[in-house]
Amino acid sequence: MALTFYTNPRSRGRIVRWMLEEVGAPYETVVLDYATTMKAEPYLSINPMGKVPAIVHDGHVITEGAAICTYLAEAFPEAGLAPTADERADYYRWMFYASGPAEQAITNRAMGFAPTADQQRMAGYGNFDFVVDTLERAVSAHRYFAGDRFTAVDVYAGSQIAWGVQFGSLPKRAAFEAYLVRALARPAYKRAGEIDDALIAGEAMAG
Repeated sequence: MALTFYTNPRSRGRIVRWMLEEVGAPYETVVLDYATTMKAEPYLSINPMGKVPAIVHDGHVITEGAAICTYLAEAFPEAGLAPTADERADYYRWMFYASGPAEQAITNRAMGFAPTADQQRMAGYGNFDFVVDTLERAVSAHRYFAGDRFTAVDVYAGSQIAWGVQFGSLPKRAAFEAYLVRALARPAYKRAGEIDDALIAGEAMAG
């Protein structure tokens, strides 16, 4: 089955690159530019939002990083990244938490928005500190988000924590750093980073 990956190496596409390398299936990469090819046809027919990442697998379009990670884990069960019955509850809980409340809270804070006490009742995440404390408890409960085994939720939620700690949008707590030592030691993570870093270097040379 054909698998095409639409991305930019300076985007959340790096999450999906990691997941694709974990899966191990062959795929074609289409690199898009933020100002031109990402905002025009034919890509807008794939994702009208004009955002990456996206994949097309055997004619089916999947967008949104968490959805792509979840889909690939199920589409390629031999990779062992989908949850077992015992892992399923934590797996889905933290996948949706990372893509919902955590993503919203971290983005809002980066943009300088902090909800008032009244607004916290409306916001699904409450406030930023609640989110950070909840993530810390999640990575402290087990070796990985869904238990003692690495799964697709560690690709998605782990990427968020890694970026947050690296760029300062999350605090450098001991629990985060201990978790990242485990999660980022994956050979697939290193391969994915090398691929995207090479693309960035190639763009710099061409520029």
